[in-house]
Amino acid sequence: MIQFPNIDPIAVQIGPLAIRWYGISYLVGIGLAWMLLSWRARSKENWNGDQVADLVVYAALGAVLGGRLGYVLLYKLSSYMADPLSIFKVWEGGMSFHGGLIGVLIAFALFSRKTGKSFFQIADFTAPVVPVGLFFGRIANFINGELWGAPTDKPWGVVFPGYAAGGVPRHPSQLYEAALEGLLLFLILWFFSRKERPLRAVSGLFLLGYGCFRFLVEFIREPDAHVGYIAFDWVTLGQVYSLPMIIIGLILLLLAYRNKEES
Repeated sequence: MIQFPNIDPIAVQIGPLAIRWYGISYLVGIGLAWMLLSWRARSKENWNGDQVADLVVYAALGAVLGGRLGYVLLYKLSSYMADPLSIFKVWEGGMSFHGGLIGVLIAFALFSRKTGKSFFQIADFTAPVVPVGLFFGRIANFINGELWGAPTDKPWGVVFPGYAAGGVPRHPSQLYEAALEGLLLFLILWFFSRKERPLRAVSGLFLLGYGCFRFLVEFIREPDAHVGYIAFDWVTLGQVYSLPMIIIGLILLLLAYRNKEES
């Protein structure tokens, strides 16, 4: 059993200005993704530094706005309807990956219209660096002591603070997701995309990989208390939202290798 390190969610306090680890994690994730995309652009004839910078801005706005609105609409609508101003308190946590993904896809569509690049050219180019942001986002969830896992008797179980956590050792599911959806998925996509792949292949592998990893971790991740399990005492909303990603990912990979001439 491991006692939660009780990290202060506020990294730096300057008078009334509080800089939180949650915000820092997003900035670091976006910054590293920008660096990696700039590096990828050097080997791509149809990408340059200015386009990468614009793409990062589009994608970051889509991820933050979509992630927040997705959490509000998909997980906690009634609570936010009772207190609408709390929607803007992003520093308290409450971001949905699936909502963020939709926001990023909308951003890709807008960027496609601006640049003339196809949607999947943009998605395939960007997908390998998305897990970088996911990694730091999950680390921020751990620092905030939120989205913990189910109770466990494993020696690495963590006792999270607060009444809601129950004072019992729990799976540090945030760290599991950081390792799987972040580090491992990044390595898979990065090495897969080092060679030229058919159009849609990298995007398909990202959706398949994330969907599978998230679906598996949901078995030991405690569902939000206000939602709970939605069927059979084990099916969660996270699994329901991840299943379409797995199916679409498989379809994109199938289409990609059936239409290699589009590469």
